[in-house]
Amino acid sequence: MKRRRTALLPLTALLAAALTALPAAPAGADETEQVRNGTFDNGTESWWTTSNVTADPAGGRLCADVPGGTANRWDAAVGQNDITLVKGESYRFSFSADGTPADHVVRAIVGLSVAPYDTYYEVSPQLSVSGNTYSYTFTSPVDTTQGQVGFQLGGSAEPWRFCMDDVSLLGGVTPEPYEPDTGPRVRVNQVAYLPTGPKNATLVTDATSRLRWQLKNGDGRVVAGGWTVPRGVDASSGQNVHSIDFGGYRQRGEGLTLVADGETSRPFDIGTAAYERLRLDSLKYYYTQRSGTPIRDDLRPGYARPAGHVGVAPNQGDTDVPCRPGECDYRLDVSGGWYDAGDHGKYVVNGGISTWELLSTYERSLHARTGEPARLGDGTLRIPESGNKVPDLLDEVRWELEFLLKMQVPEGQPLAGMAHHKIHDEQWTGLPLLPSDDPQKRELHPPTTAATLNLAATAAQAARLYRPYDRQFAERALEAARKAWAAALDHPDVLADETDGIGGGAYPDGSVEDEFYWAAAELYLTTGEKPFETYVLRSPVHTADIFGPLGFDWARTAAAGRLDLATVPSRLPGADRVRRSVVQGADRYLATLKAQPYGMPYAPADNRYDWGSSHQILNNAVVLATAHDITGAAKYRDGALQSLDYILGRNALNISYVTGYGEVNAHNQHSRWYAHQLDPALPNPPDGTLSGGPNSNIQDPFAQSKLQGCVGQFCFIDDIQSWSTNEHTINWNAALARMASFVADQG
Repeated sequence: MKRRRTALLPLTALLAAALTALPAAPAGADETEQVRNGTFDNGTESWWTTSNVTADPAGGRLCADVPGGTANRWDAAVGQNDITLVKGESYRFSFSADGTPADHVVRAIVGLSVAPYDTYYEVSPQLSVSGNTYSYTFTSPVDTTQGQVGFQLGGSAEPWRFCMDDVSLLGGVTPEPYEPDTGPRVRVNQVAYLPTGPKNATLVTDATSRLRWQLKNGDGRVVAGGWTVPRGVDASSGQNVHSIDFGGYRQRGEGLTLVADGETSRPFDIGTAAYERLRLDSLKYYYTQRSGTPIRDDLRPGYARPAGHVGVAPNQGDTDVPCRPGECDYRLDVSGGWYDAGDHGKYVVNGGISTWELLSTYERSLHARTGEPARLGDGTLRIPESGNKVPDLLDEVRWELEFLLKMQVPEGQPLAGMAHHKIHDEQWTGLPLLPSDDPQKRELHPPTTAATLNLAATAAQAARLYRPYDRQFAERALEAARKAWAAALDHPDVLADETDGIGGGAYPDGSVEDEFYWAAAELYLTTGEKPFETYVLRSPVHTADIFGPLGFDWARTAAAGRLDLATVPSRLPGADRVRRSVVQGADRYLATLKAQPYGMPYAPADNRYDWGSSHQILNNAVVLATAHDITGAAKYRDGALQSLDYILGRNALNISYVTGYGEVNAHNQHSRWYAHQLDPALPNPPDGTLSGGPNSNIQDPFAQSKLQGCVGQFCFIDDIQSWSTNEHTINWNAALARMASFVADQG
């Protein structure tokens, strides 16, 4: 998701209405200390509390009595405003604190004291677990005299007492360098290699000459060996590296390791079972993203939660949502669908590409030579609809499709037939926050041409895939697709406002030529009708080179149309040329992969990794996999398989970007309800959740405090606060599901 501010305090009125000012006193700190009276020698001077908290000096400390029964951290707080921050300056934020009873989690924040309440740094220590003294270093991303130091104390069912002392925000300190623990210098796919597939690893070493390597089985016995291939300095990481190819070893096994230059890799398997499990886990992710329904513990143990946004207090609900003031005079029931990412928003353009990729995962199983539709059949995902004789993948995607259909502007209204771009909270909310506890007003944002064409494309695709199981739904979807197409032709340039990023991501797209092409392609493949065929053939996108370095995404959708035209049976004139264009794109990605010492089909310009680079690598691998489906050539299959190695651990950070897969994996993705890092009572993301991965732009303050000057692959940190490098989203997981399904089918 391209966005975003994370709220320091989620309600604009909170500080204005709920703070009880404590007696003020003139500042008396030295020139680098920004906190006034941080030792509480002058009692509570300069500190405020929310109106439900009573704070008093006690034994040279400030102690606050916190009420029970609050839902969110920010429902009870103590803090200090008018903090000065200087952009680019490093600060040490430190304090001592404890609680009675012990073990409470406190959210300590440095941020903006006025709207939009940006957070510049935050930590959530669990008191009395690792001592009561805390110290952190960060770099301010802004200049402001309206900063705030805050301690959010709510979210407890029972009342408790919080005490703190020695609160300091010291400017001008030497920043502590962030050095990620990258583990052993032999980097492997930490999950599994296929027995008959490629097997490659990367060694980080100062050596410039070849080195011996050994492959050991689970018992520690050497089963293969050879020589490394020096590759020089890898631009994507700045490391001197060697390549290791052990593809000649084809025996199945568990717990194998690779040894080179005195280093032993993390363990891995050679086999196929992990990818069948990953296929299902990456798809099961969507059930716990559902809005408008309770998540059942018997289906997802540890992930049960009440229904979100159904109008049960404190929710204002999605069943009767107005437009933003002055933008329309009707209200819509837009309940259901999937939460887009780690927030509570729902977006048609990101829902559209996600829906397409998941439906195409199923459609590939019907047409590809290695496709196995039974592997995606009824009962495979253990969702509430299992047992209804409809493939579970189609049942899950329908939850989102029903929402997309609801976002269409109704008959009789201006812009009838178009689709609203998104629906989300009026303001950004903070973390953690269960969907059922979200108190914000929900709003529809204006229709756009891009959203309308996403609806047209996905509804048309759905019409052909659901027809064998629910003809009535298929007809309703096709009717909506036709209306959306006609509305987009009538309103071809209604674009999303790129500044519309308060409370949810803006998702702006300055060109919709690719969306028109995609929608026409899906309507043609479903109906075979001449007008759609003509539009496809006359579109300049149809013959354009669309397989660029960054791959396809919600804003670059031409590949969605091209890949389906190349693989879904039809009578399209020139279909051979369409298929050749996919193979030619795959050839370029294969050449890129071979040139990369870490073996991925991704080399962005100037080595600047984009937001969600993990899924861009996977989508480039989808092109390789499709080329294999078209030609049967092993080189494309091997390239697709090797691309997964990077995602699952063969990378500069030696981390798997998929939760629950690999000995060391990303599991603190930015999320309001998979927020175990902030609240031990909440879970980490479920197994099979993809992290966004390295992002050279490091837009969030936490990443900026740690990763300034990072090189390519090192622009990542597995922390819940880093929304620009470590979020999860429905479209990123769709890319993982599609590739996991392809790899599982190769077994």
